[in-house]
Amino acid sequence: METVVSGIRSTGKLHLGNYYGALSNFVKMQNEYNCFFFIADLHSLTTHPTPHGLQGTVRQVIVEYLAAGIDPEKSTIYVQSDVPEVAELYLYMNMNAYLGELERATAFKDKVRSNPDNVNAGLLTYPVLMACDILIHHGTKVPVGKDQEQHLEMTRTFGNRFNRLYNVDYFKEAFAFSYSDKLVKVPGLAGQGKMGKSNGETDCIYLSDSETVIRKKVMRAVSDSGPTEMNQPKPEAIQNLFDLMKVVSTADTLQHFDELYNKCEIRYGDFKKQLAEDMVLATNDVRSRIDEISNDDAYIAKVAKMGAEKASESAHKTLKEVREIIGIKRFY
Repeated sequence: METVVSGIRSTGKLHLGNYYGALSNFVKMQNEYNCFFFIADLHSLTTHPTPHGLQGTVRQVIVEYLAAGIDPEKSTIYVQSDVPEVAELYLYMNMNAYLGELERATAFKDKVRSNPDNVNAGLLTYPVLMACDILIHHGTKVPVGKDQEQHLEMTRTFGNRFNRLYNVDYFKEAFAFSYSDKLVKVPGLAGQGKMGKSNGETDCIYLSDSETVIRKKVMRAVSDSGPTEMNQPKPEAIQNLFDLMKVVSTADTLQHFDELYNKCEIRYGDFKKQLAEDMVLATNDVRSRIDEISNDDAYIAKVAKMGAEKASESAHKTLKEVREIIGIKRFY
């Protein structure tokens, strides 16, 4: 059984983009693969070095993983910092990662441009830590978006370099993996790009948002004054709303409003009301499970402990073998 590894940074609540783009596929993967799903609290420190309520955000992701349907009996759900072997492997792999290749990483250059006052070493070596998250469990399938494919290529580089340096055939190559043939891209409400926490609260529909909050956010979503010509192309902000409807609504509903748009008869108020109601329905089950699980501290602690033990068992074996390959041995 091949191993799948994926993590979500603990920088806030999960939203519809996380759910339809990742979590719903994770639930299917766990029946066919050996899955490690972790909460990347160490990664979050690269951009949030002094986080407010870090444990609370980690807890929230655990709750939402469970609410989305990830089964801790089938998959390994764990907190990254609960497995210190990852940090030790990160140290060893950093010795074989070169400054030039790290500085050329597109994501690093983007972060430097967007936040020039926080260019830290952790940000530079982010791809090495990501590689270790995968290599520590000998992962071969990694669900990632386009923005992470370069990092995954670097993971293969670091693993293969280790094999060459120590003349072993130890680390396997990991490749991008999508369980579904159709990648779901969930746009945000702000009118541009995909849904993301970095664009602010109003851009996202969070899985934990109440029905009232969902309706308010959708009604305030960016739109325009409406089409002026029959069958005219939709501007990005309007296309985004239709793409959201494609995710949460029925095909008949989408077709109905598409025809109204093409005939210049659409009323955005009616359109948004329908979209909001369909979002409420689409998130009802997950939201109710979030509320239920959030109130069960004992269960959350049990899941975190069980995940840490399962992940540590895998990581400890890898680290023991890596130390032997490198030649790090105790005298006692």
